[in-house]
Amino acid sequence: MSGLSKGVGRVEVELRWDPAPAGAPAHDLDLVAGVFAADDPTGAPVQLVHFGSRSPDGTITLHRDSRTGQGFGYDEAMTIELDRLAPRYARVVVGVAIQQGGGRRAFGDIANTGIRIREGYDDLLVHDFADVPDALSATVVEFVRDGAEGWTHRPLSRGFDADPQAFATVLGSARP
Repeated sequence: MSGLSKGVGRVEVELRWDPAPAGAPAHDLDLVAGVFAADDPTGAPVQLVHFGSRSPDGTITLHRDSRTGQGFGYDEAMTIELDRLAPRYARVVVGVAIQQGGGRRAFGDIANTGIRIREGYDDLLVHDFADVPDALSATVVEFVRDGAEGWTHRPLSRGFDADPQAFATVLGSARP
């Protein structure tokens, strides 16, 4: 990177999937973002943003939530303003958890799953969960504060056999 690089600033995370077949329980996938402190980057999240919540400082907002996957294109959307996060935060991990109402479902059981992370018009990451077909939840990307360069990102695809509540406790442990 050049000396003028500011790293990653504001990203949009978008999630898509196809609805369940007629008569089957709905497929409900949820975006999850965990914010970790500089002094404990793999411990418990200091902030956890998911359906029905947002970060206390307004830097992470889930502004579109779907319980069925019905719609055109991406059904859930989250904005993460890394450049506004306080210096005491050093890591943000983004993942997806499948709600398990109506029976156990993994990513391989749900058609057309995909996630896209963008900064402006640039795709930073596009992922389809094909590498974690038996997982009930998965991490996708991590953003790490990188000193003078700001925030950097890297793929962090790791599947878990964890429902949404349990996923929140293991989210930060994901490391490639």
